[in-house]
Amino acid sequence: MKKKLLALILALAMALALAACGSGDTTDTTADTTEDTTTEEAEDTTEEAEDTAEETEDADTEESEDADADAEETSGDEDADSETTVLRVAASPTPHAEILEQVVDVLAEQGIELIITEYDDYIVPNTAVEEGEEDVNYFQHQPYLDQFNEENGTHLVSVAAIHYEPFGIYPCTKSSLDELEEGDVVGVPNDATNEARALLLLQDAGLITLADGVGLEATTNDIVDNPYNLSFLEVEAAMLPNLTTECAIAAINGNYALQAGFSSAADALVTEDAESEAAQTYANVIVVKEGNEDNPAVQALVEALQSEAVREYIEATYEGNVLPIF
Repeated sequence: MKKKLLALILALAMALALAACGSGDTTDTTADTTEDTTTEEAEDTTEEAEDTAEETEDADTEESEDADADAEETSGDEDADSETTVLRVAASPTPHAEILEQVVDVLAEQGIELIITEYDDYIVPNTAVEEGEEDVNYFQHQPYLDQFNEENGTHLVSVAAIHYEPFGIYPCTKSSLDELEEGDVVGVPNDATNEARALLLLQDAGLITLADGVGLEATTNDIVDNPYNLSFLEVEAAMLPNLTTECAIAAINGNYALQAGFSSAADALVTEDAESEAAQTYANVIVVKEGNEDNPAVQALVEALQSEAVREYIEATYEGNVLPIF
């Protein structure tokens, strides 16, 4: 009996031992499987991280290249803008500014932006060029420019003649020269060069006689014969069209006559002959400060103004009130 009990106990112990061994193998296998799974997941995670990093790097590189391209394009735009030359021109409204408007697009095609500022007097356009506020002016003739330089110590020079405007004697309170009476008032410009021009025209009309040889330097003091005993109202040239009730007749610059709506052909009682010394001398010129004569933008402006297109515009628009001189 004891032997059977001992054998039973021994068999039970062996069974327990075998069970314990089987449990250990299962644990090891599970551990190995877990380790393998963890390793594979880690490797996959690493690969995904590397892929993500590569994608991020590629994206950053692409964005960087796009940014560089944008920067180059912006730089190109700035370079294009920097190549535009600005040319500032002071001008009388009529006809000078109107003529200048005809070449704005032509110059723009050459990279020159023409900025036109209109002035209603004969002084500021010159001082503005002298002081560098404007690059060019277009409103005056050579004798006036010479006089202005002498009186003001400025250093302005002409670079080209563009047109001339026939000076005219216009009716005011009297509608014809035949109606003039003793002591009538004649309006004339008060600047020396334009007054001389007015007096020469009055002489051509047979109203006065000037001293021999005074020519383009004539003043009222040079009148040696005045049959009607005319008196002279000397005012700024731009004001003459506004004084028609104060004068019997007035000698008016062509541009100011145009501004006032007068027609040289239809309204003037007498006009300068196209071949006269005065007409040739008083051609309107492009003016710059000394030293800027060869500025490429200035030369481009002159070339554009002396084109056939501008000639045709002047002849068609002003009907003899403005005539090309080139």
